[in-house]
Amino acid sequence: MPVNETLSTYSDMAYATSVVIYAFAMLLYFAEFASSRAVAKTAAQREPAMVGSGSGPDETPEVGHIKTEPKRPMSERWGGMAVAMTVLGGLVHLASLVLRGVATGRAPWGNMYEFGSAICLAAVIAWVVVLYQQMRKARREATPAQLRSLGGFLMLPVILLLFLSGTVLYAQAAPLQPALQSYWIVIHVSAAIVASGVLLFSGVASLLYLVRVRYERDETKMAAFASRLPSSQTLDRLAYRTTVVIFPVWTFAIVAGAIWAEAAWGRFWGWDPKETTSFIAWVVYAAYLHARATAGWRGVRAAWINILGLAVMIFNLFFINIVVSGLHSYAGL
Repeated sequence: MPVNETLSTYSDMAYATSVVIYAFAMLLYFAEFASSRAVAKTAAQREPAMVGSGSGPDETPEVGHIKTEPKRPMSERWGGMAVAMTVLGGLVHLASLVLRGVATGRAPWGNMYEFGSAICLAAVIAWVVVLYQQMRKARREATPAQLRSLGGFLMLPVILLLFLSGTVLYAQAAPLQPALQSYWIVIHVSAAIVASGVLLFSGVASLLYLVRVRYERDETKMAAFASRLPSSQTLDRLAYRTTVVIFPVWTFAIVAGAIWAEAAWGRFWGWDPKETTSFIAWVVYAAYLHARATAGWRGVRAAWINILGLAVMIFNLFFINIVVSGLHSYAGL
C-alpha cells in the first residue's frame, strides 16, 4: 500500500503540536506545585477540619444568610488548566498516531519513532486515568487533590522522550519491514507499549517517594521542594498499585512475543538481547511486587527495586533497540 504523504505530514504536525501543548501543561503543573502549600507529614495533620467545629478553612463563608462559594486558590486554577492542557495534548497526540496509521495502512508503531510516541501516549493516558480517579475520591471525601501537581514530573520525561523520538529517532512514514508484517505486531507490541508507558509512570512515583521519605526523616533536606509532595504513603501506594495492574500486561507481552518468535523464527526463545533484557525487566518487577508485599522490604528498598526496573526498561528501549544488533533490530536505524 502506498504511503499517503499528506496524512503523514498532518501526523508530523500533530505530533509537534502535542509536544508544545505538553510543554505548556508541564509549566502549569509546576506553577501549581510551586504555589501549593506544604503537605502535612502526619495523618492527623492531613485530615480536613470537621464541618461545624468552628471557623476553619473548610467551612463555606457566609454573607448575611447566603452562603457563597470560597474563592479557588491560584494553585487550583493552575492545576485545572494543566489538566485541560494534558487532555488536549493527549487528543492531539492520539490524532498524530491515528493519522500515521491511516497514512501507512498499518499499526502506527513499526519503528522507534512511532514506538516511543505510543509509549508516551500510554503514560499520559495512565496519568489522566489515575488523576480522574483520585479527583473523584477527593470530591467525595472533601480532601485536596494532592496528586495533580505531580503531573509536571511525568510530563518532563514524556516531553524528553517525544523530543528524542521526533528528532534523533524520527523515521519517514513507510510500510512495515517484511519481518514485522504479522498480526502479532498489534497484539505483542501494543501490550509492550501499554506496559512500558504505565511502568514509566510507576517509576516516577517511586522516585518522588524517595524524595518525600528523605524529607520526612529530616525536614532540613530539600524542605521547600519535598514538603509539597503528597505523603510517602500516597506515592508508595500509587507506584505499587499501578505496577500490580500492569504487570500481567507485561507478562502477556513477553508470552505473545515468544509465540510470535516461534511463528517467525521457528523457536519460542533464543536469548536474543531484546528477549533477555525484557525477561530481566520482568524478573525485576516481579521482585518489586514480592518485596512490596514483604514486611522487611517495604518502603525504600522496594522503591529502589522499582526504579531499577524502570532503568532496565529504558536500557531495553534505547540501547538494545538502537545499539545492539539482534533479531529485534528494526526501524531502519
